[in-house]
Amino acid sequence: MNVSAPNVDPKEIAKFSALAQSWWDPNGPSKPLHDLNPLRLQYVERALALPGTRILDVGCGGGILSESMARRGARVLGIDLSPAVLEVAELHALESGIAVEYRAIAAEELAREHPGAYDAVTCMELLEHVPDPAATLAALAALVKPEGEVIVSTVNRNPRAFAVAILGAEYLARVLPRGTHTYLKFIRPSELARWGRAVDLKLEDLTGIAYNPLTRAFRLSTDTAVNYLARFRRTAPDEILMGGVPAGGAAPGAAAMGA
Repeated sequence: MNVSAPNVDPKEIAKFSALAQSWWDPNGPSKPLHDLNPLRLQYVERALALPGTRILDVGCGGGILSESMARRGARVLGIDLSPAVLEVAELHALESGIAVEYRAIAAEELAREHPGAYDAVTCMELLEHVPDPAATLAALAALVKPEGEVIVSTVNRNPRAFAVAILGAEYLARVLPRGTHTYLKFIRPSELARWGRAVDLKLEDLTGIAYNPLTRAFRLSTDTAVNYLARFRRTAPDEILMGGVPAGGAAPGAAAMGA
């Protein structure tokens, strides 16, 4: 599989590096990440038996999800391109006594070093912050083993998502710092699925994340109009040769996708 050169926006790295020292403050600027983490972990555990599973967490930030998966027994490597947030992640893991490995490396570079090395790859709230999300998804596909799982979360692109994720979250409720998101970088599920098919990732599930602004609580939902999670399975070589139909079985139905 051909994996393109790393793609990164220095402004995005600087933006999140500035939050490094408050990353683990549950009431600080990263509060939404802390509030979202139980749902992320719940979704991951739907797909994976974590004990002993080798997982790569791409765009791990300060390690909130990485630590949670490691606590459940997974063998986790978290990667990020911000040395500041990785330093915070390493220190917090040390203080917590959690065995997590961290590296400052791009997914594309790691894919060249260790293709097909991981049982599963997670990538939460990263795709909408890189210049070429399709290239990042290609790197995730290259990193996971055949039949392995790739789990991502991102934000849909439509007027409602703009109203909720930008106007509501950044300007009205102020649960996110202004400038966190750029609307044109939001990703429709149909686009994500198309990019996945191009790199032998089969979309297995789409699940929305609903937010109650009154209680400031998140829950998993069938509504994928704003925030959503997607789970892919890397197609096995025999499935590729048979056009995506598993040996001895019929082709499963296509997942419903919001535009």
